[in-house]
Order: sequence, then C-alpha cells, then structure tokens
Amino acid sequence: MKINIVLHEPEIPQNTGNIARTCAATGASLHLIEPLGFKIDDRKLKRAGLDYWDELDITYYKDTEDFFNKNPGAEIYYFSTKAKNTYSDVEYPDEVFLMFGKETKGLPEKLLFDNEEKCVRMPMRQNLRSLNLSNTVAIAVYEVLRQKNFEGLETEGSLTQFVWGERQL
Repeated sequence: MKINIVLHEPEIPQNTGNIARTCAATGASLHLIEPLGFKIDDRKLKRAGLDYWDELDITYYKDTEDFFNKNPGAEIYYFSTKAKNTYSDVEYPDEVFLMFGKETKGLPEKLLFDNEEKCVRMPMRQNLRSLNLSNTVAIAVYEVLRQKNFEGLETEGSLTQFVWGERQL
C-alpha cells in the first residue's frame, strides 16, 4: 500500500506542517506542487511538523505539468467542495494519490472538470466554505488506511503507569 498526498500550491505553512506530520505518522508520501505560499524553511512550517521532518518522504514539483509528467498513470483522487461524489464511497487502490488544492481557491476547476469521476468531497453543512486543509487530508488518509485495515501501523497503545485489563487497587 502506498498513499501519496499531493498539495497543489499550498499557501499556509502551518497547514503544510500539520500535513507533513500526518504523512510521517502514517507513512504517506508528501508531494508539493509549486508555487508555495511560503518558504520551505519557514519556522511555522517546521514547528507544525515538529521533529518529524527526517521521517518524511517529500517531493517537490515546479508546477502541475511537472507533477503529471513525473507521475504518469497515477491513480489520483481530487478533493474539492465542488465534487459530486463522497470520499467514503470510493474503494481506494493500493497505490493512490490524493490531491488537494490551495486553501483560498481549491483545485483548478478545469482539472476537476476533466476528472469528474475521480473528484470527491467531504460532506458538510450548506453555506459553509470548507474544512481546514490539514483536517481534510487527515480524514482522507485515515479513510484509505481504514479500508486497508491500517496496514503497517500500530493499532494498540499502552499506558505508562497502568496495564490495560488489569484492575488496580
């Protein structure tokens, strides 16, 4: 299983940092399509990603054309509030690219129009613009992981002072 998160021209460093942390924690790869709305060494970006940057598989692209040229045949799902399909109705393939647009405008409408059947949305109340980008990415990644039974991830935690299932007096 290989999950690829693609951010098309992200603008807010804290969102990208949070997404980078989600990618590191889940083993997803991060793909950033320029132009970026920040410098990659932005301290807000680094702070949001905490100390996980060395755990991250990250690729940069000079523009959308560069991304598509370097990923021919990629199975891509386009996340947008403008989509007709719901993200949870999709059965995601073992290798998938989940693409998200910039915070202020989303993905280009031509890209959505040309890929109508691969466009998906998060259900939400009417008259609201959108969910936060980093929250949307996390929901999408965990839906793919859920469908794959969280393959490769720890699914059970442990307490530091107690043991699950044992009663303390």
